[in-house]
This record gives sequence, C-alpha cells and structure tokens, in this order.
Amino acid sequence: MEFRIAADELKKALYRAQGIVERKTTMPILANVLLTATKTGVTVTAFDLEIGIVSEHAAEVVKPGAVTLSAKYVFDIVQNLPDAHVTLKKLANNYVDITSGPAHFKLVGTAPEEYPKLPREENAPLVQVTGNTLLEMIKKTQFAISTDETRYILNGVYFEPQAGGKVRMVATDGHRLSLVERELAGDFKLKGGVIIPRKGLMELKRLLDEAPDAECHLGFAENSALFKKTGLTMVMRLIDGQFPEYQRVIPKEGDKAVLVPKTRLLEGLKRIALLSADKSYAVRIGLTENQLLITANNPDLGEAKDALDIAYQGAAITIGFNARYLIDVLGVTDTDEVAFELGDEHSPGVLHAPGDRSFTAVVMPMRV
Repeated sequence: MEFRIAADELKKALYRAQGIVERKTTMPILANVLLTATKTGVTVTAFDLEIGIVSEHAAEVVKPGAVTLSAKYVFDIVQNLPDAHVTLKKLANNYVDITSGPAHFKLVGTAPEEYPKLPREENAPLVQVTGNTLLEMIKKTQFAISTDETRYILNGVYFEPQAGGKVRMVATDGHRLSLVERELAGDFKLKGGVIIPRKGLMELKRLLDEAPDAECHLGFAENSALFKKTGLTMVMRLIDGQFPEYQRVIPKEGDKAVLVPKTRLLEGLKRIALLSADKSYAVRIGLTENQLLITANNPDLGEAKDALDIAYQGAAITIGFNARYLIDVLGVTDTDEVAFELGDEHSPGVLHAPGDRSFTAVVMPMRV
C-alpha cells in the first residue's frame, strides 16, 4: 500500500475518528483506524463495535492496500507535519512509513484482517433530512440525557416519527425532560420510536457541525441507525429497550404561567447559583405580584437574591429548582421571552416558547 494525500484531508478523517476509537479496551485494535487505499481514493474507518465511521478522501494511490494504525498517534503526527501533503507507504510486517517534506516517521501497524467488520445496512431506507434541523433537535435534547449507566434506557434520545411528516426527539434523566418536535418529512418506515445512544448522538452532532447545510440522509434498520453525507457513512447500534411513557411526565398548563425575559432570567440564575449550597445548584424561584424572585442561601457563604419585573397577579409561591437544569434549557431557547409555568412546590416547572410547545422542557422541583 502506498498513497499521497493532502495533510488537511487526512487530518479531517482522523479528527472524526478521535471520538469513536476506544483507548481503554480489552481489544487494542479498537484504538486503531483502518486505512484502505483503492484505485478511487482512500477510506479511513473507525469502529468501536457500537459506532462506526467510514470517511472517503481523494488521494494519489500508487499501490492499493490496507493497514490499521493507532488513531491517536497518527492524528498527532499528521497535525504537526511540515508540508501540505503526506505520503504513507506500507512496509514489511505492517510497519508504515509516513513522509512529509523533511519529516519522516515509521509507525507500527497491524494487519487489516484483524479489524472488525462494520454491520452492513443496505436495508435501511434512507430519508433526506435537513442538517440544520437535525442539529437543532440534538442541541435541544442532549443536555437531558442520563449519564447513569444503570438506567441504560435513558442513556440516549428517543427518536419518534409523528403524523404529518414531523419527528419528535425526547431525552430525560429522571430529574428533567426535554422534548422537541420538528418537520423531517419522509418515511423512516419505523413501527415506533427508537433510542439513539448518547455517544452516537454526540458523534452525529459533530459531523453535522462540520457543514450543517450539506445534504444528508438518515435511516434505520432493525437495531441500527445509518447516517450518510457526501464522502461519509456513519452506522451506530441503537439502544434496545422501551423508552418510558414520557407524555405522563409533562403537566398540562400550569395555573401560574408567566412570561419572563430569557436573557435576564438566564443571567439572574447564573449569578444567584454562585451561592447555592454545595453542588446541588439549588435556588428558590418565587412569584409575587409583578415580580419573579431568585434566591439562594448557603450557610457557609451567605445568601443572594435577584428580582425580575414580570406581569403576575396570582397567589405568591416559592419553589426550589436546580439552577443548572434551568440554565441548560434557557441556553438553547431561541426566543427573547420564555413561558414559565409553575404549579405548587411539589409540581415540576415547564418552560417553552410563548404560545409554542414544539420545544418543551420539564424540570422537577427540589427541596431547598
């Protein structure tokens, strides 16, 4: 195997692989990428048995062939090459010669036959999707994905096609829930919803971030998801299980609903959370006549409060919340104002755009 390729092209492929390869694993080869040179160009494959990416790149191929190399070390080398192009040549015993200008490296590789095969997904019906829309949906749900590995069903986002060409994505960690519904017209041929794992979702987000306007396709087979755009294919295993009945968690309209300036509320929460107790980020949200009050009390540090002017004429109430959960929601809210619905001190708070529940967040109260 021997080929010459633009260093930036190879760097892009190797960067995509960094989030997938497993460095701490019982299978050392999963820390490698598979480089395959054919007459049409070079492909770089990364696969951790759950998520796989195949990246295609133009190159001058002198001799077709394949080898696997450490994803980390070859990426570090390519990032620091002195020339705009790099030549890779496979030697005896799977050693690889890397040359760029005056710089020369000789890396230990392994036989390509040892690299695990990606699942074949020819039967996944692909739907053309708007990259910007899919990216927005990921950003508005990712923060609510559970990181508790014992609740593996919640370690991903629920992807559920709706009537009228819409798709709903839902994430919850048991303390909060985020739901977004957008138009992604096309028939995914799904009988119900599927759960996309957190790691796969983050890699998908990274690929979409590269070029949100690029044409892309998404599809689902039995237990896998397939994402394609020009020169790139990504496949990931879905989480096998039943997502909770999330609709039951979302309260009907709260009897204490107020419109709050988003930026002002966000800044107030960040300020007052500085004095919240320990790492619970506990703050109190109080409603009184024409005022929303944010307070925190820390026996070791002191207390803090901030008042926002709003239109409110109902009964006074104070509810405890984790400020970080509210900050996460406000950070991805697009509108200048946010509707904040409250019940009593034992009921969750609901945030959404005024008059629009297509993006809705539910935050459970906490004892403060």
